[in-house]
Amino acid sequence: MTAPHILFDRELLRERQRRASRSGAEKFLLQRTTEELFERLDTIARNFERAALIETPDAEALTQHLLAEGKVRAVDILDIQGAAESVSGGAARYDLAVSLLSMQWLNDLPGVLAQIKRLLKPDGVLLAAMMGGDTLIELRDALASAESEIEGGISPRVSPFVEVRTLGGLLQRAGLTLPVTDIDRFTVRYTNALALMRDLRRMGAANALTERSRKPLRRATLLRAAEIYRERYADEDGRVRATFEILWLSGWAPHESQQQPLKPGSAKARLADALRAIEVPAGEKAGPKKN
Repeated sequence: MTAPHILFDRELLRERQRRASRSGAEKFLLQRTTEELFERLDTIARNFERAALIETPDAEALTQHLLAEGKVRAVDILDIQGAAESVSGGAARYDLAVSLLSMQWLNDLPGVLAQIKRLLKPDGVLLAAMMGGDTLIELRDALASAESEIEGGISPRVSPFVEVRTLGGLLQRAGLTLPVTDIDRFTVRYTNALALMRDLRRMGAANALTERSRKPLRRATLLRAAEIYRERYADEDGRVRATFEILWLSGWAPHESQQQPLKPGSAKARLADALRAIEVPAGEKAGPKKN
């Protein structure tokens, strides 16, 4: 099996997240996804014996919230360990797995999803949220334009994110059934691009690409990026827009009680009858119906 490409420096990412936590992390994205998580849990007509919180920020606070709501009886906090991105926890131990705002930093997302599937009991469910492909499109555009203009070339300054159209296939590849993906796309407004960049540092979400430039962004390039950002993405009041896109994914560990697709040829009614269509034998052309 081919080893996954090491796209992210996860040790650097963890250090930045710890630093952000010590200095007072910006949590509006986490608060939004946490509220959405509880809304989604409310739509599932069951309680859960044991949940796994996998690589989720503020996991202790979320654990207390889950227990207080009475939706879950016990919670384990699991980390994704090492370069192999191993997920701890016993096989078929959990009937709920949750991961918020961490999967976008994985080098082997398919492998981690397969490990989560093994953690779930039959008919257990995964609910996860991760940043999507349109996140920070304005910042990426402004930085690339400024760097090309000032320094004569560009380097990756903002991490790439997963496209939603790929997630359903990844869930099925991991062995999860009834896969569902959807998007929460919204805009946050800032005084300027520099204020946005400060927020990203306070989230511990600065560039952690392994192929990032090791040279600090030149001051002239940074100021030009802020100028381009304002020129292209400012509203009438001068504040600038930043797009955030949260991808939600869910999938279930297989169980015999789940709805199954019909086997080919097992339908009891013909499609032509259901559509009230005129059936034309092969080799003939359809024409006006004769009386």
